Amino acid sequence: MGTYKSDKPFLYRLKGHFSTITRHKIKVGELCFRLGLYKQGLAHDLSKYSPTEFIAGVKYYQGDRSPIGEEKKDKGYSLGWLHHKGRNRHHWDFWVDRVEDKLIVYEMPKKYVKEMVCDRVAACMIYQGDKYTDASALEYLEKGKDEQFLHPNTAALLRKYLTWVKDYGLDQAFEMIKKD
Repeated sequence: MGTYKSDKPFLYRLKGHFSTITRHKIKVGELCFRLGLYKQGLAHDLSKYSPTEFIAGVKYYQGDRSPIGEEKKDKGYSLGWLHHKGRNRHHWDFWVDRVEDKLIVYEMPKKYVKEMVCDRVAACMIYQGDKYTDASALEYLEKGKDEQFLHPNTAALLRKYLTWVKDYGLDQAFEMIKKD
């Protein structure tokens, strides 16, 4: 483990990773602003620029998906992801804890569920490019099994919002989510 070597030049990976995380951050910010989540839109994913996350992101940069998966394949874990999920409340992982011998899954406040919707939609837009559809984020949720670690109320709310995006389109869905 830990022997990963990219076939891409360092400057290619550096520029690509910086561009990807910056485009994602800007897109999430735009979507958060549409929901009135101004502070979250500005602060979203700032930890990705920290050395712990950024260095791993450059090393494992792929261009069409998150580098986290490559780091996990290489090391068996992702230090960048452990750092990221512990600092960003829009990830369900932030809301899971172990108390004594029990795994506790807390309900996420609605504003972080809304930011999670923005994050997932933006990630699909950035990584899928022309292949993105308004169903993409819901399809990703359905493939991912994330719901098993979400509080039931959080899972239902996330599914409702992503279904609205799929069924009504981004513009109308975001108007509905903003009012909800």
